Amino acid sequence: MRVDVLTLFPEMFEGVFNSSILKKAKEAEKVSYGVTNFREYSDNKHQSVDDYPYGGGAGMVLKPQPIFDAVDDLQTKSGTKPKVILMCPQGERYTQKKAEELAKEEHLIFICGHYEGYDERIREHLATDEISIGDYVLTGGELGAMVVIDSVVRLLPGVLGSEASHVNDSFSTGLLEHPHYTRPADFRGMKVPATLTSGNHAHIDEWREKESLKRTLERRPDLLENYPLTDKQQKLLNDLQKNK
Repeated sequence: MRVDVLTLFPEMFEGVFNSSILKKAKEAEKVSYGVTNFREYSDNKHQSVDDYPYGGGAGMVLKPQPIFDAVDDLQTKSGTKPKVILMCPQGERYTQKKAEELAKEEHLIFICGHYEGYDERIREHLATDEISIGDYVLTGGELGAMVVIDSVVRLLPGVLGSEASHVNDSFSTGLLEHPHYTRPADFRGMKVPATLTSGNHAHIDEWREKESLKRTLERRPDLLENYPLTDKQQKLLNDLQKNK
C-alpha cells in the first residue's frame, strides 16, 4: 500500500511514521509513506493556499488549486486510482468496518485541512471519501489522519505478528473484546478467573464469548441493535439481561 498525506505541517508525521507498528510495516515493505506540503503547489509568488470566503465571514478557506494540483501529481506518479480522503468533521463517523474497507486499497491520499474549511469544490469533485474521527473539532486534520492511517496499516497482511491479533479486536467482530489477563494468576489477592487457567479450551472460548457480550451490553448496547446474534449468543444475552 502507498499512503500519501497532504498537509501544511509535514513535520507532525515524522515521529508517527518512524515509530512502532507503522515503522515496522514500512521496514517490511508492506507500506510506503509520503508527506507533502501542498503549499509547494501554490501557483502564486507568496505560496498562499487560502483566501477570504465569498460572501464574507470569519476565517480563511483553503483554495482548490494547490490541493487539486498536488493530488493530480501524486496520482500521475503512482499510476493508480487512489482513494482521496478528506479529513473533515462533516464526514462519516470512522469505524472499524471503514478501516477494513480502506485496508483493501492500493493507494490512499489524505487531505488535512486547516483554517475555516475547504473550498467546496475539493469536497465535491476531488475527494472520494470524507471521514470524521468523532463529533468534535480539531485544529487541523493531521491528528485524525494519523488515527485512520494507524488503524488501516495494522490490518495489512503480515504487519502484525499474527493475523489473529486483530481478528478479535474490539469492533472487528462487531462486539467489544473480552477481558484479558496475564501472570501472575494471583496479584495482591486479585485472581484470574479460574476458567482461564483450567486448560479447557472449549470452556475458555465460551467464557470469552459470554464476557464479550456482557461488556458490549454494559458499555455499548447500541452495537447489539443490528448485530446478527446466533441462537447461542441470544441465549447468553437473555441470561445476562435477566441478571442485570
